Amino acid sequence: MKILVVDDEIDVKDLFEQRFRREIRNGEFELAFANSGEDALAYLDGHASEIILILSDINMPGMSGFELLRHIRSGFNAPPPPIVMMITAYGDPQSQQQAVDLGANDFLTKPLDFAVLKQKLRSVV
Repeated sequence: MKILVVDDEIDVKDLFEQRFRREIRNGEFELAFANSGEDALAYLDGHASEIILILSDINMPGMSGFELLRHIRSGFNAPPPPIVMMITAYGDPQSQQQAVDLGANDFLTKPLDFAVLKQKLRSVV
């Protein structure tokens, strides 16, 4: 499964590669990274059919995760549309509801519980 991780924090790439080391080595997951919503859209322009799942932070400078989700749902509807999980440090009900209203498939809070995340990802496959 190819996963696009969208987060403006620099250490996210190292963290995900470390936590998914075994799954990457076994070919279970392939990770791609974007540091902003704009970078994610540029990546999707060339790889939309490859991406199965998008994990996006909500709070990012420039384009927020909500804005990215809106663009994904309106511009990348080729079958099958990607599954989108939103990630945020704030677990407030308003953010959760906004994510669902915009078409998010799931909502996760930071710090991420990687055991739970892996379980959710495997249920998608």
